This record gives sequence, structure tokens and C-alpha cells, in this order.
Amino acid sequence: MSQKKPNTSIHCRVSSCEYHCGDEEYCSLRAIRVEPCEFCASGKPDDESMCGSYSRR
Repeated sequence: MSQKKPNTSIHCRVSSCEYHCGDEEYCSLRAIRVEPCEFCASGKPDDESMCGSYSRR
């Protein structure tokens, strides 16, 4: 298994994602896609966006 290289431009605390770099709280992808959540027009940032690059471990 290859060692993940943290991308220090992408901070991430979602440890269930396969691209998460453990205790470093960074993503190992070169870029991510931010996507709107479907049917979540609440005006709250936590409800209206999500990482479209997420992949479960």
C-alpha cells in the first residue's frame, strides 16, 4: 500500500474517507469537488455543500 501524501491546501477532518491523511487532518487528493446537497436550501453552509470527492474506506 502506498503512503498518502497530505495536500496541505485541503484541510479535512472526515476520517471515514479513503483520502484522509489520519492525524494530520489533510486530504491526499490534488483537488476536490464541492457539490451542493440535494434538497437542502436552508441557507446554512453545513447543509448546502459537501465534498463530492468523498470515498468511503
